[in-house]
Amino acid sequence: MRRLLLRTRAILRDALKPVTGAILGAIAVGLLRVTRYFDPDRTANFFALVTRAVGPWLPEHKIGRANLIAAFPDKPPAEVDAILMGVWDNLGRVGAEFAHLDHIWNLDPNHPDKGRIELAPDATAKFEALRDDGKGALVFASHLANWELPALAGPAYGLESAVLFRRPNIAAVDRAIQEIRSVNMGTMIATTHDAPLRLAQALQKGVHVGMLVDQHFGRGVDVTFFGRVTKANPLLARLARQVEVPIHGVRIVRLPNHRFRAEISDEVKPVRDADGKVDVQATTQAITTVLEGWIREHPEQWLWLHRRWR
Repeated sequence: MRRLLLRTRAILRDALKPVTGAILGAIAVGLLRVTRYFDPDRTANFFALVTRAVGPWLPEHKIGRANLIAAFPDKPPAEVDAILMGVWDNLGRVGAEFAHLDHIWNLDPNHPDKGRIELAPDATAKFEALRDDGKGALVFASHLANWELPALAGPAYGLESAVLFRRPNIAAVDRAIQEIRSVNMGTMIATTHDAPLRLAQALQKGVHVGMLVDQHFGRGVDVTFFGRVTKANPLLARLARQVEVPIHGVRIVRLPNHRFRAEISDEVKPVRDADGKVDVQATTQAITTVLEGWIREHPEQWLWLHRRWR
């Protein structure tokens, strides 16, 4: 009898899944569109207020606390809680800002204090060097501050770019998100089976390829992250082994008054094996070490809410 009930429940769940997806998709798309009609700063403040209130009641809050305790064992509980509330605050702001993503990058080089974006002192020279060197590049980013913004930096400086992204499971949400992203993010390449080939072809044509590299990847290589071994996606290092291009990281830091600072790292030299080929695991570790340094500076701006160690 119990087996029959479980089977019936599974059948009902599968049958209702398209309907549930359609409803959730309609709500998400409607929320995105409605949010665009409101002031982005006030909306960000409101969304942050909501996520700070709701977040502690969600299962992800326990995951975030466990991650922070593991990463910072010497921090007192009050500091861990403060960081975690900052994470929820940041997440709410990202949600609100996404609806305005097509015009949030409003850097004016002649009046850098008036827009939302400011550049680190050496960022302009580095961006221009990447643009003018006649070849592609591999650019990594992480879920820090507003993690959608690094993809806007390249096109803003005239870099031909492509961005690897994961499609949402709900088709309506996917269409709405792509409509916003497609305005000024360059070529969007979904994480399908042929994505590595398409990315390699783009690199060979001089395109600058960007991707987020800071989440757990079950089929990845072992790296050490905050003193603990975890799995990381080796795709970027494998592409570096296939196509000789420079590797850089782009970080966005959230500043007061709804502003951001864009930074680009020095070139991350790939680690090579005895034959001179790129060592995929060691190069992935080098990138992970850069990410850890970024996160240590602004832990409240990183997305601690997923199971990074398993």
